[in-house]
Amino acid sequence: MSPSADQGYPVGPVGSSTTVVVVGAGPSGLMLACNLVRFGIQLVILDDRPDKTSTGKADGMQPKTIETFKQLRLADPLLKHGARVYDISFWESTADEGLRRTGRKTHYPEHLVGASDPYILLAHQGIVEEVMIHDMESRGVFVTRNSRFTSCSVNGDKNLDIVYDNTLTNASHTIRADYLVGCDGVRSKVREFLPDADLEGEITNAAWGVLDGVVDTDFPDLWSKVALRSHSVGSILWIPREKGMTRLYVELSSTDGERIDKTKTTPEHVMQQAREAMHPFKLEWKKVEWFGTYVVGQRVAKHFMDRNARIFIAGDAAHCHSALAAQGANTGMHDSFNLAWKLNLVIRGLGKPSLLHTYEEERRKIAYDLIQFDVEHCKAFSEGETALVKNFDDNIRFISGIGAEYSPGVLTRSCSSVSGLLPGMLQLPARVTRYIDANPVDIQLDIPLLGQFKIYIFVPDVCSSKNALGHLCQLLKTSLTRITLLANWSYEEHARRHSLSDDFHQFQRYTAVSEAFTFALITQSSRSEFEISQLPDMLQKSRWSLYIDNCQIPSCTTKWFGELGTERIGVAIVRPDGYIGGINKWEFAQADIEWKCFEDYFSFMVC
Repeated sequence: MSPSADQGYPVGPVGSSTTVVVVGAGPSGLMLACNLVRFGIQLVILDDRPDKTSTGKADGMQPKTIETFKQLRLADPLLKHGARVYDISFWESTADEGLRRTGRKTHYPEHLVGASDPYILLAHQGIVEEVMIHDMESRGVFVTRNSRFTSCSVNGDKNLDIVYDNTLTNASHTIRADYLVGCDGVRSKVREFLPDADLEGEITNAAWGVLDGVVDTDFPDLWSKVALRSHSVGSILWIPREKGMTRLYVELSSTDGERIDKTKTTPEHVMQQAREAMHPFKLEWKKVEWFGTYVVGQRVAKHFMDRNARIFIAGDAAHCHSALAAQGANTGMHDSFNLAWKLNLVIRGLGKPSLLHTYEEERRKIAYDLIQFDVEHCKAFSEGETALVKNFDDNIRFISGIGAEYSPGVLTRSCSSVSGLLPGMLQLPARVTRYIDANPVDIQLDIPLLGQFKIYIFVPDVCSSKNALGHLCQLLKTSLTRITLLANWSYEEHARRHSLSDDFHQFQRYTAVSEAFTFALITQSSRSEFEISQLPDMLQKSRWSLYIDNCQIPSCTTKWFGELGTERIGVAIVRPDGYIGGINKWEFAQADIEWKCFEDYFSFMVC
């Protein structure tokens, strides 16, 4: 039975206390709030603006971010309205030669990236915000607007007293909360309340002007992404946008010398600079929807959280860089995606408080990877096509988000060498057939995100593996029973927050065994070779996550494990955010020994 709208942790209007306060209703803050609301966690989200972003700002969603929105079942309006960019062309002029195309490349080649959505999806920030706001509001939660965060202090009960001002009435309000998360941008006020969390890195005087509008041009590559280098003017980046618009990033200064002259930071100057760079092609604007400027800087906060794991920062509050590779909103939303499931487990008493410390460990690593890439990317942009092409080829998996990987740690444990996937990597996309209804599905999308761990069991031949499969399922049941009992009690007491759209997905199909784990079987046996009733009870109850690995070459089994063979079982633990927590394969007779490594994996859980 689906939970009713008034079940779960209370998440209604602002009161005197809550569990989590999120400051900032941009992409990072909304991604965090949207997930926490779904999990059923009490929260208040504050934003000092009267409404969502109306135009401009962040615009590009990378393949991994598209996949994340698909996993959240929120991608359809974005895919409907956004522009898709599959290729990039390179143009250049020199003192001796006029502007000409020097090359063209597929943006996300299959052999380098392997993304299920190999394109950039372009839509302005407000469209992305609106999708998440609508999902929250359908679950009875609203952004508290015109509310400026001012301070935070620890009270006598060791909770946080969070103060904010209503910008319309100037009235001051205090909320008592267990956690505070600052998603309030590069000038974050929340960051000031984190000890020793200043931004470290470089701020240059290199500046870019940004224009969103409808252009009138005879330039032939208008609907491709274009990296252009003019010998007289500098660099320009063209990007197609929603509603038939184009975004132009126009280089205003490429040196670290004097600060850019303010007379150059006007739409008129940027337009003229672009016209000169595009000569002999015509370039005029029928409409300008948004204009902005930014100065290039690459900085990362010393800390993303306090020592007590009560105050956190995410997105631009934690790291900043150039906008040229469309990484800011993508990385920020995945900061929040990482933090949300960990907060859910700890707040519910299922995860130990130490679990929250993995947020900083994992996301600061990604932030530094991003800064290192961004420095080289900006440099390559100024050097021309050869350097830029090499930079893309060397970093294309990271740019796509697919290659944003975590180092070995508490949540990414290596048990043995498996060719294919490693702990800290994202699930590799693969097409399989769902046993129960013969539907072809994407394995990384089919099981809904419910804050659960997914345990995938790979058995190439079910018929010859029945005893080994039964033994493994018994090991799973025995070692995970305590966590399951605690999780089942928690979600019974405080249900996930319900929306009418959830009725179309029947989430109870994936919680029949446990509220903490979804179990899945992947086999290369055909549907005619076995019945569900012949499987262990755990897998019979998991009938909606039984898959036949027969849809593509290479198969899912090969992608994830390499050669598995008919005498081995493969097991992968996938975290609630889609990252591989542990993966291993072993001979049937080794199950008792090999499973011990996986059993130890869940030491961060309360059991």
